[in-house]
Amino acid sequence: MMKKIYSKFDKQSIPKLPQAQFKGKIETILSETEAEKAVDYLLKQDIIGFDTETKPIFKAGRQNEVALLQVSSNDICFLFRLNHIGMPKCILRLLSDSSNIKVGLSWHDDLRMLQRREKFEPGKFVELQEMACEYGIKDLSLQKLYANIFGEKISKAQRLSNWEADILTEPQKLYAATDAWACVMLYQELIRLKKEGYDLEVVPEPEVTIPKEEKPKKEKSTKENKKKDSKPKSSANKKRSASWRYKSKKKGTENKEVIPNE
Repeated sequence: MMKKIYSKFDKQSIPKLPQAQFKGKIETILSETEAEKAVDYLLKQDIIGFDTETKPIFKAGRQNEVALLQVSSNDICFLFRLNHIGMPKCILRLLSDSSNIKVGLSWHDDLRMLQRREKFEPGKFVELQEMACEYGIKDLSLQKLYANIFGEKISKAQRLSNWEADILTEPQKLYAATDAWACVMLYQELIRLKKEGYDLEVVPEPEVTIPKEEKPKKEKSTKENKKKDSKPKSSANKKRSASWRYKSKKKGTENKEVIPNE
């Protein structure tokens, strides 16, 4: 039976899913010597996943540099603390290499941020968002994509934590490692689905209801306005109008109504 995947994934259903976590080994890299050994190991792997973390800023107009580069294989993840060791040559070698498959999600943004720290020519990377589009998938965030493919949720609780802290907490380490490892898992599963087939369910776009424009109120006709404006005359006005009309008391003109010329 082919696996069913969806063109769009309902965000409201994600909290109900079982949680996915990296269960391998996590190593924090705090020196150039440690970084050299880690890079040598990673370049021997067939597939490695990448991600970065940056300390959040809650004021507009500023941006911190990348604090953490996490790179994972299937069973071990290295957390390179760039705010401590910078960008040594071994890390630039890793990022510029094209000898193995390197996978990231929205990786173009991560590369741009890394190049702010140190200029380098990036090697060949697989962009998971572009890859997923070829399968008809439209929801491309890591959380939605992982839930769609595996039916599990990735926690984002540590995303806005302090990635420049002197010592990272265990939840931070696990969060960072899971994100990089998830890229490896997604790549491998998408390749498998391409070979073995899958059932894509196209989720219809929600209908957008456009509010009806209110018809402008019709202006009242001139006759209606005249009727509205015509008010009963006061007794003073009646007397004034009556003064224009009177009976002459001259002989022979009694009972004749005379209207004076204006």
